[in-house]
Amino acid sequence: MARPSKQEELVEKALKIFYRDGFHATGMDKLVEETGISKTSMYKYFRTKEDLILATLELRDQQFRDMMTTRIEALADTPKGKLVACFDTLQEWIASDAFNCCMFIKAASEYQNPSHPIHAIAAKHKNTMTTYMAGLARDAGVGDPEGLARQLMLLKEGAIVTAHIQGKAYAAPDAKDAARILIEHACP
Repeated sequence: MARPSKQEELVEKALKIFYRDGFHATGMDKLVEETGISKTSMYKYFRTKEDLILATLELRDQQFRDMMTTRIEALADTPKGKLVACFDTLQEWIASDAFNCCMFIKAASEYQNPSHPIHAIAAKHKNTMTTYMAGLARDAGVGDPEGLARQLMLLKEGAIVTAHIQGKAYAAPDAKDAARILIEHACP
């Protein structure tokens, strides 16, 4: 496996820092200090801090979708089972030490204007996840796969925020219980 380039290394390190500390709270001086990459090198790869944020969000999108789909495929072999497994995977992530809310929820909160590129990439991630769930619902024979996907995404997003604010113990299991009811009702 090839060693990551300096630019890829910077994006990976910055992702961890932004995810941990937030976007506005993380200045370039902090990034320089914690990544070990000079400001000159950072600006060589990224014209602005926002360009770096966009790159970290693109990486996080890929990482998160890969994690979700890999675990869902490992946990279930039917479309209906995969819909339920979305919430098992969610529970695993929330219970892990790596969980610190959702980077895309944070991005959309810090960059609230829907036309801002950072807000837009956060919305794109959520739309991609909704489309994925709709595909599973369609494969399961659901009459309104987009409707079910939107409902399941509400449960998923609510569980993430609840786990972040109120604690990890019940958010994902409660969301899974509600999702099962919706899935059972919608699946033929």
